[in-house]
Order: sequence, then structure tokens, then C-alpha cells
Amino acid sequence: MAAAPILSWEGLSLQQGSGWLFRDLDLHIGPRDRLALIGRNGAGKTTLLRLIAAQIDADKGNRSVQPGTKIVVLEQDPFFTGYETLLDFALSGADAPPRHEVEAIAGQLGIDLSRPAESASGGERRRAALARALASEPDLLLLDEPTNHLDLAAIEWLESWLQRYTGAFVVISHDRTFLERLTKATLWLDRGSLRRKEIGFGGYEAWMEAAYAEEARAAEKLDAKLKIEAHWLERGVTARRKRNMGRLEKLWEMRAQRAAMLSPQGAAKLALSSDDAKSKAVIVADKVSKRFGERVIVKDFSLRITRKDRIGLVGSNGAGKTTLLKILTGELEPDSGTVTLAKTLTPVVIDQQRSLIVPEKRVRDVLAEGGDWIDVQGVRKHIHGYLKDFLFDPNMVEARVGTLSGGERSRLLLAREFARFSNLLVLDEPTNDLDLETLDLLQEVISDYDGTVLIVSHDRDFLDRTVTITLGMDGSGKVDIVAGGYADWEKQRKARSAPPRVAAKSSETAPPPPPPPRKAKLSYKDQRDYELLPKRIEDIAAAIARDEAALADPALYTRDPARFAALTRAIETARAEKDAAEERWLELAELAEE
Repeated sequence: MAAAPILSWEGLSLQQGSGWLFRDLDLHIGPRDRLALIGRNGAGKTTLLRLIAAQIDADKGNRSVQPGTKIVVLEQDPFFTGYETLLDFALSGADAPPRHEVEAIAGQLGIDLSRPAESASGGERRRAALARALASEPDLLLLDEPTNHLDLAAIEWLESWLQRYTGAFVVISHDRTFLERLTKATLWLDRGSLRRKEIGFGGYEAWMEAAYAEEARAAEKLDAKLKIEAHWLERGVTARRKRNMGRLEKLWEMRAQRAAMLSPQGAAKLALSSDDAKSKAVIVADKVSKRFGERVIVKDFSLRITRKDRIGLVGSNGAGKTTLLKILTGELEPDSGTVTLAKTLTPVVIDQQRSLIVPEKRVRDVLAEGGDWIDVQGVRKHIHGYLKDFLFDPNMVEARVGTLSGGERSRLLLAREFARFSNLLVLDEPTNDLDLETLDLLQEVISDYDGTVLIVSHDRDFLDRTVTITLGMDGSGKVDIVAGGYADWEKQRKARSAPPRVAAKSSETAPPPPPPPRKAKLSYKDQRDYELLPKRIEDIAAAIARDEAALADPALYTRDPARFAALTRAIETARAEKDAAEERWLELAELAEE
């Protein structure tokens, strides 16, 4: 029997302007719930968290909380004004946590709470807010973009803490890896309605696809306006969600090519290549070193970056990612070594400060300087159509930038910068404040971009989906150059730190076995699998979505527990089969390409 909820909202309704942001929402949170709160920018996710915490009042509805339940909120932008130090902030308020608990968690997060609050960085403020929230020992923890401004080490520490946490939490995040590892159920906030499904974020996309497909079928029976809306949903949201196997295959192919070039043999061939091949290089770093005082940032770093490379820079805060980025783009001179940039390089830089957006301007002013047309990479487009490409309602063309949400402002900046001609795109923490649909859009744009991309990010899933080379920095001056994404770098790090295996004693050292020969061509069975697997994968995905839809019935468990258990087992089996089929297809696609 399910435990009684610790917090409930029934009939929750909230007006915004002349309309309703929410209407008649029902929400129940159990004592051990791990909930992902998903929704597009502007859907009201942060507002819903504030209603749960009673920070604002609803227009209608009844809120009930179990006596003694302690609710703590980690806000996206905590208010630090008026606090002298980060410690003052962490210990403020009538319900302040114990100082020793705050300092213990701060130590594990690597933050000095004596830092002045006014001059602290975004990452330092986020750590101080985390120390305050976690040390409060809440029964219900509400997390609004908890990984923003955190480096990889801090994100992994937070994941570990939440896995041990015995209370309930609701989290808003764009970090897919974070959500997939931690959540057990999903709240989907969509156009004023709230749906719940007892699956973690890993099953959300299939659920969302099935829901939109059902909506589209229902809309066909209604008037033209609803048909148009359903069409927009399918093209603007659902289609972008679908895993594009062709694009994934292209990324794998690019990674394989770069892996060959980065190997000793490939590097030797590259050094002897023709002038035509050399001309494709846009940035060449040769034995670059940089230090600040006694601290070594980069030592003897060499890399040839070619057109269409997607380079990801990862590492802890302070490891030197921004310094290396500035060296590669010519903004900062190295102490020794050389960096050569192509003479035709035209960069566009999108920084995490979003400093180019002026709140008083209209969307039309930002994109088209007040006009109706915009030149996008040399092609003239109407501003309404271009707004649709970036998931905006075209009617927002007259809206002031200051009225947009943080995610919408980021999306507007992306729309403006991607319109400009460039052949080098520099993205510094591009995923902050973006919703999942916009992240999919950004991945699509990066994949289709004809130039070179440099990305600094702590979003592991985003890096795995976009980059061909990862530059991993540990703060010692050494830079790992790995063909692939974050997962490939992490695998190499773990292999390097693993204790060496003790070989069996032998009078003679046996030579390593030769690698198994690669198949010269696809066999009949391989060819048949290559052709049939895409349809099989689609069928499995449809079966998963169908079973998950049946599992969404809240009364199913009490009415038919055997069917509930059977559906759960079937979904797990189908997911494993789908993963195996996708991996098999990608292997065959690589063989077919060869």
C-alpha cells in the first residue's frame, strides 16, 4: 500500500495576466518521491515549485501538508544582496541550519564560505546555496536547476548525496544525465495541465511522443485551428525529440575519423599531408604552455583543429578551461609555443553572461533591427518564420526582452547569433537556462553547422551528443585529447586510474594476441539486420509507449497488481531489447560505411 502523501494540492489554479497559467491541477508528493518536473520554458515550472513551497498564493485550490514536514527550496537565482559573506547567507533566517552542518557540506563541495558574497562567482554562490539547503535536513527538497554553474565534480557529489537522501525531492533540470540517474517518476507541465507518470526521466521522451501522437489523432477530428496546433507540436517539439539515427551515425563517423588522426600513425600521416589537407586546419596549437605564477594551466599542448570539428572542453572549475579557450581563439598569448589561426576565421562567441541582450528592446529589434526580414547565413527569411525555427510563437515579435524567461532570452540570443555569418562558433556554458526542447534544437543546429565549434560545458549528455573531440583538464597542466564525448573521456580516466592487472607468471612473456580481423563486407544476415532493424526499433518504441500509457492508469495497481507487474517487466525487457538493437544497427552502419 502506497504511503500517504506528505504534501498535496487539489484544484490548484493560478491566473497570469488575463488568462490562467494553471487550472485545476492535482498534485500529490509521497515521502520518498524522486520527481522530475519537466516543461518548456514559460510553462510555469518555477512558479509551481514556489506554490508547492507556499512562497506565493494560488487563486484557487487546497494545499495540505503533513504536520512537521520541512520543505526547503534551492532557487535558481538565490538572493545574496545584503549578505557580507557566503556564510552569512547560508546561516540567515529564523530556520537557519546548524553551522557545523553547513561547513561540513561546504568543505565537501570545495567552497570557502568566508568569500565576500558580492564578488563571489556564480559557481561559488550555487555551492553556498546548496550547503544551506542540504544542511537544513528537509523532508521535501525543491531543486530549481541545481547543476547550473556547478562543475563536474560538484555535480557528481550532489548526485551521490541525493542517492543517499531519505526524503522526497522535486527537481527542475536540463541535465539529462542528472535526471536519468536520480528520478523515479515524472511530472509533465504542458499548456496549463499537469500529468504524472511513475517512470523516471529515462522514459519521459517515449511517453511524451505517445501523448502528442494521440493528441494529433484527436485533433484531426476537430477544426482547422487545432489541426494547425497539432502540426506545430509534431514539427516543433515531437520531431525534434526523435532520435535521428542518421545524425548519430554521422557523429560516430566524425569521431572515428578524428580518432584515426589523433593516433600516432594518423598524426604522422597528417604531418606529411598535402597543402590541400593542411588548408582545412582552422586552429593549430603547437607545444603550447601557459602558467600563472606557480600554477601551470597548460603544458606542451598540441592539436590541429580542422573545419567541422566539434571540440568540448571539460574539467573542474579552475582547471583552466576558459584560459585554454582564450588561447585557442587568439584572445590570450601562450607563454611558449604557437597558436596559428586561419586568416579567414570569422568567430561568433556566445558567453554564459548573455550580455548582448538588452531588456528594453523588442524581440523584433534584437533579431531584425526593427524590421520584418533577417539575413540568416546569407539567406533572407521573414522574422515570423525564423522565430518558429527557434520554438517561439511568432506573435512574440513585439514582446520586450525583459518580459521573457531566462530560457527564452537564451533562445533569442542563440537565434540572433546563429543568423550571423561565421565559421567558428564558441559556446561558453550554452545549456544554462535552456529547456529540453531548446537543447534538442541547439544540438540539431550544431550538427548542421558548417564551421568549427568550441564548447565549454558541464552537461555530460549534451557533450556526448555533439562533440567529436573532448579536451579533458585536471588542473595539472596536462590536457587529455580524446576522440568522442564526455563518456569516452570518463572511460579513459577510469582506465588510467584503475590498478594494473597482475599477469600470470611465465618463463617467457607471451606476445599480445592479434586483434580479430574486421569483416570485409556485410554477410547476408548482417545486411538483412541492417535493413530491418530500424523498423524493429520503431516497433519496440511503440510497444514501450503503449505499455507505459497503460501503466499510467493510477488505479491499475490496486485493480490488477498482476497486470501492473507484468507491464513493468515487459517495459524493462523491451528497453533492453531496444538498446541492443540500436547498438547492433550502429555497428552494422559502421561496417556498411567501411
